[in-house]
Formats: sequence, structure tokens, C-alpha cells
Amino acid sequence: MIGLFYGTRPEYIKLEPLVKNFKAGGIKHKLFQVMQHTSLLNGCKFDELIGIEYETTNRLNGIITSILEYDLGTELDYVLVQGDTTTAMAIALNAFNNEIPVMHLEAGLRTYDKKNPYPEESNRRIISSLASIHYCPTMRDAENLITEGFVEDDIILTGNTVLDSIRKIVPSHGTEVLITLHRRENHSTMKSWFEAIEYLSTVHTEYSFVFPMHPSPEVQKYRSIFKNVKVGDPLPFNDMKKRLAACALVITDSGGIQEECSFFKKVCLVCRKKTERPCEGSVLCFSPTHLIDEFYANHKKEITSECPFGDGNAATQIAKDIYDRVW
Repeated sequence: MIGLFYGTRPEYIKLEPLVKNFKAGGIKHKLFQVMQHTSLLNGCKFDELIGIEYETTNRLNGIITSILEYDLGTELDYVLVQGDTTTAMAIALNAFNNEIPVMHLEAGLRTYDKKNPYPEESNRRIISSLASIHYCPTMRDAENLITEGFVEDDIILTGNTVLDSIRKIVPSHGTEVLITLHRRENHSTMKSWFEAIEYLSTVHTEYSFVFPMHPSPEVQKYRSIFKNVKVGDPLPFNDMKKRLAACALVITDSGGIQEECSFFKKVCLVCRKKTERPCEGSVLCFSPTHLIDEFYANHKKEITSECPFGDGNAATQIAKDIYDRVW
């Protein structure tokens, strides 16, 4: 029995294609939802729910404490975690402490800067140290692990499973600028980012700026800055992927959206100091002022290179590898 764990919507989105392949291939599994996110997990399926019992002044510590006290039981032969969330790290540690082998989906991503992104960079490096099998989206990710001394036979190049969900969508090029911002390292400067985006929307009137806003209080408290930007609630993934496929370009601090933009050959202005997902379309914007400059320089840029994150068949490859290893 393989236990698959997720605590955020992006994790669920990237696990869903694998769950479908497990079901089709008869791989015995159980899907666990951890309540790291709350409202954003509405509609996400699960077999068992793990609540966050420790509401401390530090939310991350509460998540870790709750997960480490959860009894994984005796039915799980393997644990599979996705990405670099606090949920994934804590589940991997719980499994390791109980001598349950850990499989890491989306392994090897690195910026080598613990503050960017925070806490994800440290989380994924901890998971790597605990995992027995590493499924890497790109050759660059695999090479990171090889350089760090991990066993090459345990490192498998697969592509990213998020592309499995969008591979049949035909992209177009509209006039919408799609925005998502929520990362913890941007909370202290969120007001300035919003002001820069509002400014862009008043200057570049050839576009409509649309912001499905994350429910985090640290994001929502600056909502009133927007007069020209259309602000709404987070979109269901099926709606979001269609909007990404049809938009003109994207402003984001999300890692996963960089992958989807690359697949659709869209410019992605990344509001971060570093990215673990470098590709032709991702343009780093180190500050709100830099975002304004890079928007002007890149909003008409055409992406010609192939997507480095795979062809949309990662889940099939991973499920086959797991079947061959376990059965």
C-alpha cells in the first residue's frame, strides 16, 4: 500500500494524474489530505483526513507538530510526497522515523538560497535527505541530486505531472494578463507589488488585468489598492488552466504556474529574487520597480524553445516505475 499525501491545492493538482494511473494500473494506494490549506482544498478528493490540531503562533510549527503526532499505522509500505510544502516535509520525516520508505515527486529543485523561496527551499532539501526514490521533473533537477551525492539509480527523470492535466489544451493568445501573488517571502512587500501592478494596468490599456486573489489575510488586506485590475476569488483548476492557455501573459510568484506557462509558451513575469524553474519564458522581477521595467521589455516576447518540464506523460512513467519497483 502506498500512501499519497497532500496539504495544498497545488500538491493535489500534481498528484491527481498519478492517482488516476494508480487506479488504472491496480496499484494499491490511499490518498491523505492534510489541512495545511483550508478553503482552497474544497473539492479535492481524499480517503483520509489529517487535521491541524496545534494552532500555535507559528503556523508552520503547528503543521509540523500535528503531522509528527499523526499515527501512520502499519498498512503503508511506502509514503509518497509531492514538492516542497511543510506538509510534504513533515510527512516525510514522520515516515522516515517510522522506517517507511519515502518517494519524492518533483525532486531535486534548488535555488540554494534558504530564504528564496522560504520555507520551500529548506523543505525540499530535507525531503531529499529522507527519500529513497527521487522523481525529477528536469535533467537540471536530477543533476542537482547527483552533484549532492545521491545514488543515481534512485534518481528518475520523469517530467512534471502538472502537464499531464493540460497536455490536450490548445493554447491561444488573448489580451488578458493573469495575476497570482501569495508567497510568504512577498508578504512584507505585497503592497508595493500591488501598486506596481495597478500602475501597469493603467498604462498598458491594451490588456485587461485579472487577479484571482489568494484568500491569505496577508494578501487580501491590500485588495482595495486595485481600481483598474479586476479582482476575484481563486479559480478552480479547470478554469485556471483554460485562462492560462488563453491569456496574453502572466504575473506570478508561483512555481507551478511557471511550468504551465512554459508548456503554453507564455511569458511569465516572476515576482521573486530566484526561481528553481528556469526556462525561456520565465522573467525574474526582483522588485516592484523591476516588474514595471520587465513588463515593458517582455510583454510581446515570443517563446520558441521547448518546455523543459516534460511532454505531459509524467504520471504514466512514474506509475510504471513504481509498479516495477514495488510489484
